[in-house]
Amino acid sequence: MFPFQLQVVSIPVKANFRGLKFRELALFEGPAGWSEFSAFTEYNNKESTPWLSASLEAATKPPPKPIRDQIPVNATLPNVKVSEVKQLLAAFAGCTTVKIKINDFISDQDLLVETLKHIPNAKFRLDVNGGWSLAEAVANLKNYEQEFGSLIEYVEQPCTDIADLSILRRSTSIKIAVDESIRKFLGSDLTKLKEVADIAIIKWAPSGGVRSALELIEKIDLPVVISSALDSSVGISHGLSLAAAVPNLYGACGLGTVALLDGDVTSEPLLAASGFMRNRKIIADRVSEFKVAPDRQSWWQDRANAIYEEGLL
Repeated sequence: MFPFQLQVVSIPVKANFRGLKFRELALFEGPAGWSEFSAFTEYNNKESTPWLSASLEAATKPPPKPIRDQIPVNATLPNVKVSEVKQLLAAFAGCTTVKIKINDFISDQDLLVETLKHIPNAKFRLDVNGGWSLAEAVANLKNYEQEFGSLIEYVEQPCTDIADLSILRRSTSIKIAVDESIRKFLGSDLTKLKEVADIAIIKWAPSGGVRSALELIEKIDLPVVISSALDSSVGISHGLSLAAAVPNLYGACGLGTVALLDGDVTSEPLLAASGFMRNRKIIADRVSEFKVAPDRQSWWQDRANAIYEEGLL
């Protein structure tokens, strides 16, 4: 049986993020402080295992020694209506780098244009979530490059196929970023990542924890951006611990995403200020406000118990 009793919450989401209206996640407190198990509900036990392993580590071990005390962060825009851009950007105080979830140039270029009205010196990161074929990627990036030029910092996960990414990287001057999911295509040979990408996007939880993420980052040997999976401030604090310890940080990290939630488990949420964030210990003192129904509480506890008892950790 999993050694901790989970406290499960459901927090409303402000904008369309992964199609979620609520972010459901589980919290517990260990000797090292509060931790979060937040593998998305559609993930099976095997997929969820590194997330649970990460949460155990965070609850029982202190974070690694930091090499920086503040972390630059980017604003995050889900694929929203143009009329929603201003209000969402305002929640990311002082951020001038903006990550935008996009489908294609024709339907989403207006999101960039609108962003520039409110942040004239904005730099963009385009997140495609592997949604393009090679031909679509070449065509879309050509249009983005012609229209926005050096304002585009990189495109994240434009394709899922390794061969396509390799060809695309030689076809565009826009940098290519890939997230940790690319590992399933590479197997154990992480050195190949340099052939298809310029930047690695890493999240603390799906990487198995802060220490596992640091080991992965060392093997990848690419500039790194630390990102979140729509965590509460508890999870964000562990993401900030990772970002504070990474030697080869590329730049602004995607850790300001509590701004996309309509509430938080703490009365002192971790949010961007002047484009930066500082880490601190989080006390989950608002859990009762977002408590789920008993059946959802049981579902999460059973899920953690099953992973633990199956010996997957």
